[in-house]
Amino acid sequence: MRSEHRLLHTPPDTAPPPDPPRVAWRKQMRERVLDEAWLLASEAGWDHVRVADLAVRAEVSRPSIYAEFGNRAGIGQALVHRETERFLAGVAEVLEVRRDDVAAALEAGVAYALAEAARNPFIRAVVTAARGGTDALLPFLTSRPEPVFSQAWHLVAAWLGNVAPRVSESDRLEAADSLVRLTISHMLMPSSDAGACRRVARAACAGLEPAPREPQSGP
Repeated sequence: MRSEHRLLHTPPDTAPPPDPPRVAWRKQMRERVLDEAWLLASEAGWDHVRVADLAVRAEVSRPSIYAEFGNRAGIGQALVHRETERFLAGVAEVLEVRRDDVAAALEAGVAYALAEAARNPFIRAVVTAARGGTDALLPFLTSRPEPVFSQAWHLVAAWLGNVAPRVSESDRLEAADSLVRLTISHMLMPSSDAGACRRVARAACAGLEPAPREPQSGP
C-alpha cells in the first residue's frame, strides 16, 4: 500500500507535451523558409529574395508563406529577428566571461560583433547592400527601433546595471547607446585599425565613473 501511495503522489512529468501535427508542421515550414531566405540573402543580397523562389526551395506553397509571414517584408522582419537573437546571445556570453573588468568585457563584445559581421554571410549581405546604396534589408538593421538596435541597447544597459550598479542609471544608458551606435557604425564601415574595438569601448566607458558617495554626517 505504501508503494501504491507513493505512485499516486509522484510528481507529473514536467516535459511539455509535443506539438499537434499541424503546429509542428508550421514551425518546421517557418524555419525552412527562413533558412532559405538566409541563404539567398547571403548569396545574392535581399534584393534578390523572392517569395516564389523561397516556395520552391523550401518546398512549400506561396499561399502558406503569405499566411505565415504576411508578405516579403514580414519574412525580412522574421529573419532579422531570428538572427538578432542568435547574435545577441553570443554577445551576452562574451560579456559575461569578463564581467569583472567592464572595459575589457565591452571591448571583447565589440570585437565579437565585428568578427561576426565579417564572418556571417547574412551580415555581409546587409553590409554589401548598404555600400551599394540600396535600402534593401538595411532598414531592418539600423533605422528601425526593432529589433537590432533596441535589443542590443537593452542587453548592454541591463548588463551594465548588473556589473556597475554604483554608476548612475542615466550614465549607464548613455554608455549603452554610445557602444551600440559606434559598433553598428563600424559594422557598416569596417576599419583595418586594430585599436578600433578598444576606442569604442573606451568611449562607452568614459561616463561610467561611479557616482561619489554621500559624505556621512557626524554623530
